[in-house]
Amino acid sequence: MRLIFTGDVVGSTGREALRRAIMQWQREYEPELFIANAENAAGGRGITPAVAHRLMEYGVSVITLGDHAWDQSDYIEHADDEPRILRPHNLQPGTPGRGSILFTSPQGQVGIVSLMGRSMMRPGALNPFTTGYEEVLRLREQGARAILVDFHAESTGEKVALGRRLDGLASAVLGTHTHVQTADAGILPGGTAYMTDVGMCGSRDGVIGREEQAVLDGMVSGLPCKLPVAGWPARVSGALIETDDATGHATRIQPLNLELQKEP
Repeated sequence: MRLIFTGDVVGSTGREALRRAIMQWQREYEPELFIANAENAAGGRGITPAVAHRLMEYGVSVITLGDHAWDQSDYIEHADDEPRILRPHNLQPGTPGRGSILFTSPQGQVGIVSLMGRSMMRPGALNPFTTGYEEVLRLREQGARAILVDFHAESTGEKVALGRRLDGLASAVLGTHTHVQTADAGILPGGTAYMTDVGMCGSRDGVIGREEQAVLDGMVSGLPCKLPVAGWPARVSGALIETDDATGHATRIQPLNLELQKEP
């Protein structure tokens, strides 16, 4: 099984950059499916059904979200309509939407789980170390040949710990949220591919996808300010995962980075 997972898609710049990256990576790697965290895809905050379906038209098979999942009211109203859009699984019972999916690919069933950290994040998430573990086991029992976990979290230590917790059960535990790709991609002893943060899809020259000057003005003054989505050039970051069909363990993890200029 070959999967590509990309980090936080930021605004229209990130969406268009991801569209072009999917076209290129499809030719280069021929993955069974693309998965993308798109919790910042709609104007830089949250997602809407229209934006989600545009990403799916580009070739994204499953979308994961995070702490900005509810920033667009349109998604809240329609969270139960599309099973391929995953808000964090470890939210309170009764929360709209779904946190995992058993996706049927050409090579078999793939489990995708969206989890959110609790350290330095918005309050309210349940323990990802218990809820995530239970959900990965459930998907394995239902026949998933590979399982990818998106852990949307701030704390490096929390991400590393979850990777160890799910080592040997999940095929890959990949972090999102910081928008900065880390240099620690590897396969853990039990066979789980791990990376603390896969990075983002957005402006290369902004500050984690936002206009540089707006961010600096706010940090210097200490006052609230609007943070517009930054423009081109863009960077698309993610990871390629290959798994063994018999065991579900990872056999390869390769960080991906693509820089793109705005098309004329």
